[in-house]
Amino acid sequence: MTSSADSRPETAASARPGRRSLAVALFSGAVGAAVALLSSRQPWAEGAAEVAGGDFPLTATGSDVTGAPAALAIVGLAAMVAVFAVRRAGRVLVAALLALCGAGTVAAALLGASGRSALEDKAAQVSGDATAAVTGLTHTSWPYVAAAGGVLILIAGLLALWRGSSWPGMSSRYERGAGVPRPRRAAGAAPSQAPADPERPEDLWKALDRGEDPTGA
Repeated sequence: MTSSADSRPETAASARPGRRSLAVALFSGAVGAAVALLSSRQPWAEGAAEVAGGDFPLTATGSDVTGAPAALAIVGLAAMVAVFAVRRAGRVLVAALLALCGAGTVAAALLGASGRSALEDKAAQVSGDATAAVTGLTHTSWPYVAAAGGVLILIAGLLALWRGSSWPGMSSRYERGAGVPRPRRAAGAAPSQAPADPERPEDLWKALDRGEDPTGA
């Protein structure tokens, strides 16, 4: 017969992989979402438009090129939090949504890495010519940074799918003692009194008034 003391090390050992995967998922999801959001605000493409006074410099941020990475990062961050609010099938669905947000962020960032339509739109606005051309077009590395953030979100989603069933939920601490009935005081029963302290005369008189033996004999 296995004692409870012998089973405790086994339980602790089996819980370690779950704790490690939880820590890695939280770190990956939070950092990935922050990186994707930050990268979306940085310049992804630069160039110039020909106007009457010369070349007009143009810059297109990630949000100008595509709003998908920032939107998916926000949804992924919300899904990361929601993983702990649901259980069983709900947790699997939310984890799958988290993984899809990461994959979508990667795809959107890579597709926008070589785009030029955002700069062409800005060139048309500043020049007043819908056919204005962009000169000196260059692309930065920020789209790939956003894609790296999407990879981190994807890792968090895959870990939630793989190990999420062993992770705790937000309500677990409240459910721990849910099935344990609390002792109730019988109807009409007087509250328990602390034993009289022989060093305090007032406690002795109170015990005598209650009809108790203050000596405890």
